[in-house]
Amino acid sequence: MAEPLFINPFTDFGFKKIFGEEQNKDLLIDFLNELLATQNQHISDLVFKKNDRLGSDDLDRKVVFDLYCENEQGEKFTVELQKAKQAFFKDRMLYYSSFSVQEQGQKGDWDYQLKAIYVIAILDFIMDEDNSDKIVVSKNKMMDIERYKVFYDKLTFVTLQMPNFAKEEHELESNFDKWLYVIKNLHKLDHIPERIQERVFQKLFKVASYTALSKEEKFKYEDSLKYYNDLKNSLDTAQQEGYQEARAEYEVKLEEEQKRTEQEKQRAEQERILKEEALATLENERKNFLQSVLNVQNMGLDKVQIAQITNRSIEEIEVLLGQE
Repeated sequence: MAEPLFINPFTDFGFKKIFGEEQNKDLLIDFLNELLATQNQHISDLVFKKNDRLGSDDLDRKVVFDLYCENEQGEKFTVELQKAKQAFFKDRMLYYSSFSVQEQGQKGDWDYQLKAIYVIAILDFIMDEDNSDKIVVSKNKMMDIERYKVFYDKLTFVTLQMPNFAKEEHELESNFDKWLYVIKNLHKLDHIPERIQERVFQKLFKVASYTALSKEEKFKYEDSLKYYNDLKNSLDTAQQEGYQEARAEYEVKLEEEQKRTEQEKQRAEQERILKEEALATLENERKNFLQSVLNVQNMGLDKVQIAQITNRSIEEIEVLLGQE
């Protein structure tokens, strides 16, 4: 099997090699500046901080790779790559942000002023169940729901649903497009794309080069890649099994619905036939009664007499005779 040209950024090794090493932090800075450009955010420098996440469990450590850093203004950034969907994902993002809040607490006199906090999640899956809008990047803050205004501007949650990014190389317009393209497709590239020649990406391609890895690094990467592939295959299998199970359940329900529909059609047809038969019976009875009235009228009886002997009102007899 031929060696890959570049490492996979969705592996623990790849993510931290590209974004988590001190000598490569300019890559992370450029990515964050592109991502947060609309937030009037510009980062000149970052400091990687110790990343102790209380409460992180084995599943977190297996499917979530995260970096914790701080810019020159003291603002906090948690950047994570998540490979698999987890229950209460949004709750977890909020919970993680609380560490960046708590560590800013000061003893003694303190006015509670906080530095801004950003929690950024790069997702290798679709987060929203309703995926009709195919949203790639979503930026969220706490909001006044009555006035549709931001209530607190210093806490920002950003999610990137990478499967929704569908641009091809010739469609890339901005540097941010190029970042998304590289993150999603780096491990599949067999050449450096002609449209991605900026200096920052030239460095990224150099850092992510598989052949440039040391023997020890290759071992670590292959181990990380094996786990990624095993997890992906397990998730794909579970998804396929879930799809087949859902399809089987849907087909059963569809068959039941079709039976109910057919039964309703049969009942409706039976009701139509019964109604037509009842109407036909009533029409025959009306004709027979009319004929009887005509017979007694021909015998010389007037409307009053006919009404008396048929136990009907004069008006009914007049209407009946008027129909003739």
